[in-house]
Amino acid sequence: MHAHTFDDSNIDWQRLGDFEHLHFSILDVDPEKKLVDVLFKFDANSQIVMHRHLAHNNTFVVQGEHRLYEPNGKLKEVRHVGSMTSSPPSKDPHREGGGDQDVIIAFNIRGDGVLYELLDDDMNIIGTITMQDFVDLHAAK
Repeated sequence: MHAHTFDDSNIDWQRLGDFEHLHFSILDVDPEKKLVDVLFKFDANSQIVMHRHLAHNNTFVVQGEHRLYEPNGKLKEVRHVGSMTSSPPSKDPHREGGGDQDVIIAFNIRGDGVLYELLDDDMNIIGTITMQDFVDLHAAK
């Protein structure tokens, strides 16, 4: 079997504010059907901001290892390239990141209103990402 590398050089990666280790590229937003398709890229050997998923997320790992971490930084789960996961909304906070290379994940987000809560280390909400935020970000690109 041959190893292949995903070429993301033509993807228009954006930053989400000042949050480190996190880039995104919105593929499609359909607020009527309450669907968002987005690529996320998390830096290798790093963790993004702690957050909660308040909407259903289907994910497919396109490149690398998708690592999930407990709030204390302990590794919770590793999702390998080619894996698909269906995750219902959850109030459990976590961090995500890449393994030994940047990870690229296709997300299909299903929901409305607040989709994510962003948290500081003391579990205080420092921001949210809503369906309208995705609509606005997609329109601005």
